[in-house]
Amino acid sequence: MLDVRDIHTYYGDSYILQGVSLRVERGAVVAVLGRNGVGKTTLIRSIIGFTPPRRGQLWFKGVDITGLPSYEIAQMGMGIIPQGRRIFPSLNVRGNLDIAQRARAAARTSDGWTLTRVFGLFPRLQERLLHPGRALSGGEQQMLASARALVGNPEFLLLDEPTEGLAPLLVRELGRIIQQLKRDGLSMLLVEQNLSFALKLADYVYVMSKGRIIHESSPEALAQNEEVKARHLGVA
Repeated sequence: MLDVRDIHTYYGDSYILQGVSLRVERGAVVAVLGRNGVGKTTLIRSIIGFTPPRRGQLWFKGVDITGLPSYEIAQMGMGIIPQGRRIFPSLNVRGNLDIAQRARAAARTSDGWTLTRVFGLFPRLQERLLHPGRALSGGEQQMLASARALVGNPEFLLLDEPTEGLAPLLVRELGRIIQQLKRDGLSMLLVEQNLSFALKLADYVYVMSKGRIIHESSPEALAQNEEVKARHLGVA
């Protein structure tokens, strides 16, 4: 589904991603873990085309998407739940969702993500339908960011620190939702700092440090690797 091949990404002269490679198979959830500042969000931005890599290749569904603009990558079926939610604060919940629906209208099928189906997953959003984004709580904004990605009917979903700033109850609810999406066959790349959250959901994990992948394994193997957890994830 996604094949990242030796990508090198810069911000100006700052060398952030230094030869990152990873794969996500169809229907799988793959997690990328690491401390703050190691390049996880830059990886997401490189894949979706916000900050294209200077070297390396990105393949999505067997197509080379290296250097394509973000809107073309999105039209191919890639969605994103960005760090910090990035909803439209002046638009109400319905307006935020309508924009995403129009962007991928051609992708909708009879079993796709409609507003009705999204509200079944996030009933709180239906209750807050006419409230502007700025009036929502942090948890509600995260629900809206997730719902906005889903109504675009992606085949592949990028999740950038989705548990950031959420209360434990909402983290558990988000985990339940991701598990349901996984059962529905959605492929996902999950960038996280929350180790226990990621290990419960992922089929395979990568650990990043200083712009490189320094470990990859099954989640079970990482859970037992005390050296990697202590040195690169800050878990004693």
